[in-house]
This record gives sequence, C-alpha cells and structure tokens, in this order.
Amino acid sequence: MIILDIETTGLTNDWGICKIGAKNIKRNFETFFQDCRIDKGDTITEGALRVNGRTLEQLFDKTKQSQEQLIKSYINWVEKQEEKIFYGQNVSWDITMIQSRTIKYGFQEKFLDIHGQRGMDLHTLAQERYYEINGKYFLNNSGKSAFNLGKVLKFCGIPDERINFRGNEVIKEGKFHGALEDCKLEGEVLYRLKFGKNLFDSFREFPIPGYLKK
Repeated sequence: MIILDIETTGLTNDWGICKIGAKNIKRNFETFFQDCRIDKGDTITEGALRVNGRTLEQLFDKTKQSQEQLIKSYINWVEKQEEKIFYGQNVSWDITMIQSRTIKYGFQEKFLDIHGQRGMDLHTLAQERYYEINGKYFLNNSGKSAFNLGKVLKFCGIPDERINFRGNEVIKEGKFHGALEDCKLEGEVLYRLKFGKNLFDSFREFPIPGYLKK
C-alpha cells in the first residue's frame, strides 16, 4: 500500500505540482520525496503559498529539477513497487493532478501502464467506520460529509497541528502542510481505521480511541 500526497499551487489542473511524497507502508516504509520548480504559466494562489510555506522564488528556482522530471522520477519509483495500491485523503484528486501533467508532457500511456487512475480514499474508510460505530454518517449542517483530514485525524485520536485555511483566510494557525509529513499522518490514520493499531512509533503518544480498537 502506497500513501500518496502532493503539494500544489492550487486546486485545478492549470496549477503546478511543487512536491510529491509517497510512502510504501508494506515495503519497509520505502519513500519517495522530491520537489521541483513549477512551469512558467502555472497558476499560483496566495492560499496555496501560505498553506505550503513556499515563496515565489522557491517555486521558480532554476537550480531545482523541472516539474516534468519530478513526475517522471515519481512514476519510475512507482514502477519498482510490487503492490501499487494508493491510499490518501481525496487521493483520486492527487492522482488526477499527476495524470494531467503526464498528458501535458506526453507520457500518459506510461502513467496508465505503471500507475493507473484509481486510489482508495481515507475519507470513505473514515465514514464507513463512523457509520459502523454510530449508525449514521458524519455530516455537516447542510447534509454534506464533514470529514476533512483534520476531522479524520480527530476521529482517530490525533491532533491536527497544521495550518488551516478557508479560502484565503487563516482559521487556525499551525505547521505548514508538507507532502511527506501528510503521508505519515495519513498512513497512521489508515492503520487506526483499518486495523485499530499504530503504524508509526512517533504517534504512540496519542492513544487510539477505544471505538477503533479491534
């Protein structure tokens, strides 16, 4: 199982990918973690810069590898993994963003052959576990799912120490979002939801809620 998380300059296909983190939690935590300069013309939002803690100078740093090379390096890493099952919070979006870049750079067929488009979402797993425990789904006042990653972390007994935005407004100060750090958070969440146990020793200080233990 591969936990995947990317950092971008926005939320649509015309915005750049600046960092990819992936961790194979069934293969000795083998890790991919690289960043890059984004392409000229990629859209950048102020909110994304503040979430990622990046500057324009860092995003266009010519000493860094290109975005195309980052994507190629990631796909080559995935090719070496025996089990290509991807997990993450809204991981289909991460995969779609990566695929959009392979289309742009002309190697979508390689992406489809090695990587594929499908992933398994922690949001779905969290909602199903919540339903098993409470007999209903976790919804907001308008009837939509209330599980973002912060709420999933809380459900799993882990504090969310990351900065949080709504649009361009900071609603909670905290650590910058990082692809590799979020992979660890999401891997720990996966194990707590799916198996009722810890994955990483660094999270043992946060007890697993009794309703998740098996």
